[in-house]
Amino acid sequence: MSLNFNPLETNLVNLVIVISLLVWFLRGFLGGILERRRAAILQDLQDAESRLKTATENLSQAQSELAAAQQKAEKIRADGQARAAGIRAEGEKRTISAMAAVKAGADADAEADAARIKDTLRREAALAAIDNVLAQLPDRLDASAQAKLIDSTIKNLENA
Repeated sequence: MSLNFNPLETNLVNLVIVISLLVWFLRGFLGGILERRRAAILQDLQDAESRLKTATENLSQAQSELAAAQQKAEKIRADGQARAAGIRAEGEKRTISAMAAVKAGADADAEADAARIKDTLRREAALAAIDNVLAQLPDRLDASAQAKLIDSTIKNLENA
């Protein structure tokens, strides 16, 4: 086998022409495709940067809202604790006043019972003294003393 150096027989000229034409036509076609692809990638990058900026702003806003919400929750918690302390103190005051009222009522009941017992004892002592006097009266009163006592009682009733 020998090498053939004749350009027309080997179609080297045809290949050069076809390749040159392909390069010339495809350069515009492939260049346009690559340029459109490059523009689309740049647009996607710009969109991504825009979304990143928006997301960063939203994150910042959400963090500030979270901080505000935490402060509000802390204030509500502190207010709740203060209110609970006030309610607890008010309850203690009411309990103390109720206990004082119960004690005062118990003291009043004890005094009333003591007064009732004293009255009962006085009445029983008076009845016992009257019974004792009545038992001794017939021995001490004779007929004239009884007549004097009846007369003085009638006079006292007439003057009254």
